[in-house]
Amino acid sequence: MTRVLIVGGGFVGRAIAGALERAGGEPVLACRNRPARCPRVRAPAGQTKPVAMDTAWQVRQDAADVARWVRLDATDAAGCAEVVHEVKPDAVIAVHGPSDVTWCQRHPQAALEAHLTATDNLVRATGTARLLMISTDNVFDGVAELNDEESPTAPANAYGRAKLAAETVVHSHPDATVLRVSLVYGPQTPTPGKRPNFAASCARDLRAGRAVHAPADQWTTPVHVGDVATVALAAVREAPRLLHLGGPERLSRADWARRLADLTKAPRTLVTDVARDAGPYACRPANSCLTSRLLPDLLHTWGLSVRGVDEGAADLLEDCIRHAATMGGVDGSTPHGGDRPDHRRRDTGGLHPADPA
Repeated sequence: MTRVLIVGGGFVGRAIAGALERAGGEPVLACRNRPARCPRVRAPAGQTKPVAMDTAWQVRQDAADVARWVRLDATDAAGCAEVVHEVKPDAVIAVHGPSDVTWCQRHPQAALEAHLTATDNLVRATGTARLLMISTDNVFDGVAELNDEESPTAPANAYGRAKLAAETVVHSHPDATVLRVSLVYGPQTPTPGKRPNFAASCARDLRAGRAVHAPADQWTTPVHVGDVATVALAAVREAPRLLHLGGPERLSRADWARRLADLTKAPRTLVTDVARDAGPYACRPANSCLTSRLLPDLLHTWGLSVRGVDEGAADLLEDCIRHAATMGGVDGSTPHGGDRPDHRRRDTGGLHPADPA
């Protein structure tokens, strides 16, 4: 499998493209607007360290990894068919939005229609080519501390309902896998209209001496974006119809923020515990946590591992240092760990906001 069409040019889509490029494959990113440059991420032991990737048609002399990019609105059926016909991919990975949980909660019908329409278009256009869809832990209500592939679904919010409906459409494809992932983190450059993921925002704020307000009653199993990318590329070759990917640790956002304070050598007193219901995480399930009955054996077969948050956070510190250097020693990240929701339009491969935090 060499050519993969990746629908969605956001944080996860770009990471998958970079991982495929390093593996010698040919990623083609498809989304409404030209994606931003991919962040550098520390590769797991034994893998070549990635470099920056500029997702443009031209090869930049200062960027060794370059992904092809095609413009696509995934809610346009004719557009999806045309892109698949032109690209002729060996497989398709769907990472399209809208995935801003708060936006979806405020626009539940629009979120549902966007996910259903885009997913149905991709299933029809893909034909018999292999299909992988990235889904979410929000398909569960958050009552149980952990959910595996056999746990009954009960979406906690509009985003989870839209994704679960899209999963049903994907399962009508003859050769498809749904990969549900937990909260994704890693280096992420702030861009206008988009806020970095929770961990990246926290690390920058803490290193700059700014306070972070984080829920003490919202639990996650964070997974590094680099691990999402490598597992997705392994799963798109062959995997069960449904697979869960979460990090090896279950911890609250507040506890995670304190771990990041230790990493950045910031005082833990900068981290203030808040209630989930008091801020932008009110519509998230209390437990956004995934475990898997199937993944451990698959990781062994694939020769992969999923790193814990301390190992994964090493990238965040390097990213903070690089970002501060480019800003002349001033870190320009969003106060309060990126907790302020940003509902401006974002690139999703569709029509609505994306980029969950």
